[in-house]
Amino acid sequence: MSVSEIFVELQGFLAAEQDIREEIRKVVQSLEQTAREILTLLQGVHQGAGFQDIPKRCLKAREHFGTVKTHLTSLKTKFPAEQYYRKHLLILAVRQGFPTPRPWTGTGLWPVRNWDAQKEVSGRFHEHWRFVLQRLVFLAAFVVYLETETLVTREAVTEILGIEPDREKGFHLDVEDYLSGVLILASELSRLSVNSVTAGDYSRPLHISTFINELDSGFRLLNLKNDSLRKRYDGLKYDVKKVEEVVYDLSIRGFNKETAAACVEK
Repeated sequence: MSVSEIFVELQGFLAAEQDIREEIRKVVQSLEQTAREILTLLQGVHQGAGFQDIPKRCLKAREHFGTVKTHLTSLKTKFPAEQYYRKHLLILAVRQGFPTPRPWTGTGLWPVRNWDAQKEVSGRFHEHWRFVLQRLVFLAAFVVYLETETLVTREAVTEILGIEPDREKGFHLDVEDYLSGVLILASELSRLSVNSVTAGDYSRPLHISTFINELDSGFRLLNLKNDSLRKRYDGLKYDVKKVEEVVYDLSIRGFNKETAAACVEK
C-alpha cells in the first residue's frame, strides 16, 4: 500500500469517526434537555410549598427517567464496538509496545492484552456523555433520597437509567461517575437543609446531617487518585460544615430537642 493510499484510508476513518461523534452529540443534547427538565421539577422541593409535593414530584421525575432510558438506548447504537476497535487499535498497540502479529490492513483486529488499553478504547467516546451521566446519577440519587432518605446503590441507578453496572456487559456506569453523582447530591442536600428551616421543617436538617456525615465517612474509606473526583470530594467537607452549622443553629434556638422528641414519637 502506498503512502497516499494509507492516508486516504486514514481520512476515511477520521470522517467516519466524526460522523459517530456527531450522532453521539445529538443524543447527548437530548439527554441534557431531559436532565434539565428533571432538575427543574425537583428544584421545587426547595420552595416552601414544594415540601408537601415531594411524592408527586418524585413520581413525575421517575416518568422522565423513562425518556432517559430511551435516549441511552439510542446512544448505545451509535458506536459499534467492532468498528471502534478497528479504528484505534493500531495506535493503542504502538503505545502499549505490543508486537504486531501481522501487517495491519485497516480491516483486521489486533488483540488488546492490556487492561489499560482496553479501558482507553472503551473510554474514548465516554467524555461526550460523562458530564450528563453524572448529572443523571445525581438526579436518580436525589429522587431516591427524597423517597426513602437512603443512598441509592450503583446497581439501582443503572436500573433506573437502563444501562449496565459492569463494563463486561456493555454500556455501563463507571464507579467514578457514580461517586461524582453522589457528591453532587451532597451539595444539593446541604442547600436543602437550609431551605428546610426556612419552610419550618426542623427535622429534615437532622436527617440530612446524619446522612451526609455517613457519606463523608464512606468516602474516607476510599483511596481516591482520580484528580477530578478527588477535587469534588474535597468540597464535601464544606457541605458537612454547612449542614452542621444549620443543626447547631437549630440547637441554639431550642428546636433540636423538640424535633428529636417528635422523631422518637414517630
